[in-house]
Amino acid sequence: MNRNPVIPFVLIMVFGIGLIFFLSVKGLGDSDEMAKDKKGGEKTEQASSGEFDPKAYFQKTCASCHGQNYEGGFGPSLKGVGEKKSKAEIKKIITQGQGQMPPGLVQPENADQMAAWVSKIK
Repeated sequence: MNRNPVIPFVLIMVFGIGLIFFLSVKGLGDSDEMAKDKKGGEKTEQASSGEFDPKAYFQKTCASCHGQNYEGGFGPSLKGVGEKKSKAEIKKIITQGQGQMPPGLVQPENADQMAAWVSKIK
């Protein structure tokens, strides 16, 4: 009644390799679909709403670092930033980045509106 102890390990290995292959093929299909959505999605979203909404954009893009209540987190607190920096300085940081903040998160045509909104955060 001696059974080969290698068989369970081989079965687990075969199952794992099959699972990895299946998930990679599924991921490739999903990435193509996401790329198609992203190409047309950003422009139609802005075009359908008609105007740039800085607060909604902040919630979607910036809140993960600056906090839902602007209190900071990974990024600095934005409370009272308008008292410390001018709108031009805020716009420069928004468009060009600073420290850990990457450049280009806000489109240049929306940077003035975003800077004005950020400068009013209390």
